[in-house]
This record gives sequence, structure tokens and C-alpha cells, in this order.
Amino acid sequence: MIKNTQTSSFGVSARIGHNSSKFYNSKLYKDFRTIKQKTQDEQEILPQNLNKIFCHSSENMYELPDNSVHLMLTSPPYNVSKDYDDNLSLDEYLQLLKNVFNETYRVLVSGGRACINIANVGRKPYIPLTMYVNQMMLELGFLMRGEIIWDKSASSGVSLAWGSFRSASNPVLRDTHEYILVFSKGGFKREKKKAKAIKKDSISKEDFMEWSKSIWHFPAVSAKKIGHPAPFPLELPKRLIEFYSFEEDIILDPFIGSGTSALAALELKRNFIGYELNKDYINLANSRINEAQNVLFKT
Repeated sequence: MIKNTQTSSFGVSARIGHNSSKFYNSKLYKDFRTIKQKTQDEQEILPQNLNKIFCHSSENMYELPDNSVHLMLTSPPYNVSKDYDDNLSLDEYLQLLKNVFNETYRVLVSGGRACINIANVGRKPYIPLTMYVNQMMLELGFLMRGEIIWDKSASSGVSLAWGSFRSASNPVLRDTHEYILVFSKGGFKREKKKAKAIKKDSISKEDFMEWSKSIWHFPAVSAKKIGHPAPFPLELPKRLIEFYSFEEDIILDPFIGSGTSALAALELKRNFIGYELNKDYINLANSRINEAQNVLFKT
């Protein structure tokens, strides 16, 4: 039998059945203790609004009632002068994100999760977007669950952006990673019960053990292959959906782009809702979704 462990002066050799109450009662956590919010009733989304991409800003998701979405995952535009960016100032860009994530907080159910794939940008100086987004989400009332480092070095290709090559004059770090910031609304736990039904998990034991590690290794995807300036690979939303949601849950992507998160949701027996301003990208996403549905229907 494995004995329970607890926090000690020199740590522990294993963390199976770990009692961490001493740590969470320490002064470090004094200002972080959360009061469990009252669970709010889950609202139903109209059937005609499910599995659909809306062509307007997700700053106002008026199609969605309060407490109706189970998981939000997205990769917002990075505002780095790509084709789909609006060349916003940092303040304007952060205000856009704040408006969208404030709406996200409204539509998430109690215990619902929000996952944001984002990278820091620039070199002169380096702009830590993750720092700004983390602070913003905490101010909006979200609880932080952690962060995942997506190591995409396997597909980083040739990069000569070394700065001063082989010199301490001005060497430059070459980013081969991005972040996935993970938050919850109201509480950290979601119940599997809904009315008389019990929602199903779909993740395997092996995937759960591997994906619970904070560093994920898989390659990026070709923008030319997808037809969008900054697509993320199908593996990214698939992992987040299986790890943080149940079957039949509703998955929201407020910057859905080429529709990859919708493809992952359908493949994993979830519903999706997306928002996108560019009609060409909506057409691309719907084309990919229709093709995927034909394959799923045949199988």
C-alpha cells in the first residue's frame, strides 16, 4: 500500500495521495484563497445556434446566454502585421482581448474552462503578451489553473535570427515554443452529472498521463497547406478538448479562423460555436467542416 505524503521541509519522493493542506494554509497563499461561488444554473443554447460560425466580433456573443458554454479555447491574432491583423496599438489589442474574454466569462458555465494559445512577440523589446493576458484574466475574475508550454521545435525549420552570431554583443533567443494559458470560472471542478444523465469522458489512460505534463511536443502546421496565415494544428484543440471537457459539451472559439477547433470538437463528439470577422476564412472553415462531417458520417 502506498502511504499518503504531505508537505515537509525537504519535499517528498512521491506525490500520490499527497496532503498539501500545509502548503495552501501558508502565508504564500493567504491572498489567493478563493471563496467557492454558488453554482449557477446552466442555460441551453438554441439548437439553430449550435455547430455554427457567426460572422461578427466575439466582443458581443449575443447568440449565447449566460452560463451556456463548457470550454473556450482559442488562439487570438497576435497583432504582428500578418494578413488578418488590424495593426492595433498594444492598448487597443489588449482592450480587444479583454472585451472578448469578459464575454467568455459571461457565457461559461460554473467550473467552465478557458484555454488561450498565445506567444510572446518581438525582440526590441520583447513583448510578454502572456504576462498581460494572465493579469487581464485574473482581473476579470478567472482562476488560473496553470500553463502549458507547446514545444514546436520539431517544425521550427531554418532560422537565422541569431542577432550577433557567436558573440555576446547582442545574441537573440529563437522562440520555438508558445504558451497555452488555462483558467476556470467560479471553481476548479466540474461535475459529470447533468440532470439525470452522466457525461462521458473520452480520454484514454495513456493520453491523460502524458497530457497532464506541462510541456507538449508536437509540430506546427503549414499556413499554405491550410490557407490561413496562422493556423494551429489539430492536435492542440484535440488535447485541450479531451483533457478539459466531456462528450456533448459545447466548445467555443471566439477567433475560430480556419475552423480547426470545430473539426476537433466534432471528431470528439462535442458541439462547437465560433466567431470570425473574415468571410473568406468562414468559407474555408465551413468547407473543412463539411468535408470532415462527410468522413465522420461515412464511418
